[in-house]
Amino acid sequence: MAAGTALIYDEEMTKYKLLWVDPACKIEAPERLTVSHEALVRSGLADRCVSIPVREATDEDILLVHSEEYLEAVKKTPYMTLEDLKEFTLHYGDVYFHPNIYHCAKLAAGATLQLVDSVMMAKVRNGMALVRPPGHHSMRSAANGFCVFNNVAIAAQYAKQKYGLKRVLIVDWDVHHGQGVQYCFEDDPSVLYFSWHRYEHQKFWPNLRESDFDSVGKEKGAGFTINVPWNDVSIHKYCSVKIINDLLKMFKNFSPDLVLVSAGFDSAIGDPEGEMCATPDIFAHLTHLLMNLAGGKVCAVLEGGYNLTSLAQSVCQTVQTLLGEPAPRPANLEGPCKSALESLHCVRSAHRQYCVFVLPQGCGDMSGFMHAVLGLLLPLGYEYDPSLVLLVQMPDSGLSDSVWQHLIGLLQGLAQGHTLVLMQEVEGACVRPTASSLLGEAAPSLGQLHAPLPEDVEAIESLRHKLKADWKLLQTTGEFA
Repeated sequence: MAAGTALIYDEEMTKYKLLWVDPACKIEAPERLTVSHEALVRSGLADRCVSIPVREATDEDILLVHSEEYLEAVKKTPYMTLEDLKEFTLHYGDVYFHPNIYHCAKLAAGATLQLVDSVMMAKVRNGMALVRPPGHHSMRSAANGFCVFNNVAIAAQYAKQKYGLKRVLIVDWDVHHGQGVQYCFEDDPSVLYFSWHRYEHQKFWPNLRESDFDSVGKEKGAGFTINVPWNDVSIHKYCSVKIINDLLKMFKNFSPDLVLVSAGFDSAIGDPEGEMCATPDIFAHLTHLLMNLAGGKVCAVLEGGYNLTSLAQSVCQTVQTLLGEPAPRPANLEGPCKSALESLHCVRSAHRQYCVFVLPQGCGDMSGFMHAVLGLLLPLGYEYDPSLVLLVQMPDSGLSDSVWQHLIGLLQGLAQGHTLVLMQEVEGACVRPTASSLLGEAAPSLGQLHAPLPEDVEAIESLRHKLKADWKLLQTTGEFA
């Protein structure tokens, strides 16, 4: 079992900046990287991580996603004059070029691949890459939104090619829609792309129609793109927790071999770009929930984040959780706002016809149990906000070791990880799997879940309906099928 958390950072990626006046681009500054790394060092988190050296991405790596024509054009930027760089920048949107940006962009993509290699080769369990420039807006033949090469998209293609992965989940929690990632995989059922983003009915950048809830993918990839658009900037911590609770069921059904996170922190409080109010602790909870997927193989890659204080705090919360530290208690969860409920309802409706369940083959009990955990127990737990989680396993529970481990892992996101397990000492008691889960080891994958039995769904939905009037977090929990 892999252990440890990788941290990838190189000061070299701070060595480019905006060389002319551009109000839209001035926030993308080298200090974004330095304050994030310095905060990890000051807090002692960096010393607890496994330091992985960066490398430049090769042409072959970059061409997994980008066109040769675009790559050759970017290669010329180190030799351009200031006026040439300005003119070159005009070909693209909301981005700037610098003589050193090509080198830094290769390092950013290469650092992401180093992280994937370290996780897939079991040198570490998970990790984070602090990179610059970011990547999720760049497209096959165009720089965009401060992004030159699409780091996460390259990583997904690389992981599938090098390690033969069948399913990769990309979670994009940046405040902007990562259209470059979506375009890359919109017809590919082997990559599930999820993005929540400020949208405001297409009034927020990148102002694209295809960032809305009904863009679900194309052809064989239909149903494998999930967009949750925020149409109200007042959406808060409640909504963030509930969205992941809602979608974790779908993520588990997809059963990814690897989770890649486009970790943008511009939805954090005080950010001048996102203008939203997510507190840094929410990223700890999001990270914890994702660590219950893919056997814990999670690679977080920095995207946006422009308030240097909340950026540094959010990065620390993410790395701290990857290291196995308990997430803070999810206190002060306010009720859902109307806009959030509408967005979630629209997403569920758009995906109702697409289902990543496979047909039942005798596993209805496990699927029904996980359906109840994700759709009922977990939302109730987050709202109740306990000081202690007490789990009791009876000899005749009928739960497999792997399902029991998943239950423990999910509930450890509550009560700051304070979890007590009671088991009767009988032959066959799953003491070892229980101990490994309590120690923070990721549960083995359950594989692609089968559709829960209709009677299980009916019973759970009946109970949810009875409870939702008094438990507000159940008001956004619903089915995709």
